[in-house]
Amino acid sequence: MTDLAPTLQAFFTDRLTRQRNASPHTIAAYRDTLRMLVGYAATRAAVAPHQLTIDQLDATTVGGFLDHLEHERGNSIRTRNARLAAIHSLFRFAAHAHPEHAATISRVLAIPPKRCDQTVVTYLTDPEVTALLDAPDTATRTGRRDHALLTLAIQTGLRVSELIGLSVADVHLGTGAHVSCHGKGRKDRITPLTSDTTRILREWLAENPTDPDAALFPGRAGRRLSRDAIEHRLIIYTTAAALDCPSLRSKRVTAHVLRHTCAMRLLHAGVDTAVIALWLGHESIDTTRIYLFADLDLKEQAIARTTPIGTTTGRYHPPDKLIAWLEAL
Repeated sequence: MTDLAPTLQAFFTDRLTRQRNASPHTIAAYRDTLRMLVGYAATRAAVAPHQLTIDQLDATTVGGFLDHLEHERGNSIRTRNARLAAIHSLFRFAAHAHPEHAATISRVLAIPPKRCDQTVVTYLTDPEVTALLDAPDTATRTGRRDHALLTLAIQTGLRVSELIGLSVADVHLGTGAHVSCHGKGRKDRITPLTSDTTRILREWLAENPTDPDAALFPGRAGRRLSRDAIEHRLIIYTTAAALDCPSLRSKRVTAHVLRHTCAMRLLHAGVDTAVIALWLGHESIDTTRIYLFADLDLKEQAIARTTPIGTTTGRYHPPDKLIAWLEAL
């Protein structure tokens, strides 16, 4: 066995699991990246994966793998950069364990992330939110469940993984109603609930088992919904809602779009971006700035506060009462 295999094993068992206590999502993401990299390099070198050496994962091979992700697998630049971050993490670990490969490792670590365009986030307007929430058939149990799920998602901005992970015990509907979740980066946070959301959740819980550990939004078999199931339901409801709200036809509504919608509603209400970052569980306030770029109302307000060049400040006053009356017609 070569030096790469034990290094990979130690990276997952020692660095990620024991030292960093990485979440299962992080470990899975790193695993998928390195599995694809090893498969690509083994094919390129015409050897079995367990025969690969660290020197065979040089900068040329890693660069070719990144190009393969973009041009053959159709990955976005953001995905490409995320894969590169996982590779860099492995090579930083290998630098301490194998100083004899310092030259190869340093060249891989020198590969920079690729710059990408800043896209404007998609979110729903108030009429679109109303149409989407009216789409589920609340005469059925599935419709009531989905109506409660969509209402909670739009009001709290929880990630889809956080919605899936919610249990009955995570919802507190008494004084100071709120929902608690264990989110990304192993961070726990509490999000307050509005009176309407509280009422809808109370009605939903009234017809479901009171087991505190049970899923808040279970499927027909009682198990937690999958990410694909939620996205599939959203497609159905968006198609139905578009009949009453045509603007939805041009939007691809996903669970993350509901999260963006929550952020934009908070921004329009005048909530500071630092508070929005805490609300959404962002690691950095810089992540929340994307909503400032998407908010056209803020830009229009900024224009309204400025004075055109060559004009004097102050309010306009008609020169004569008769002229004022005529202009008011």
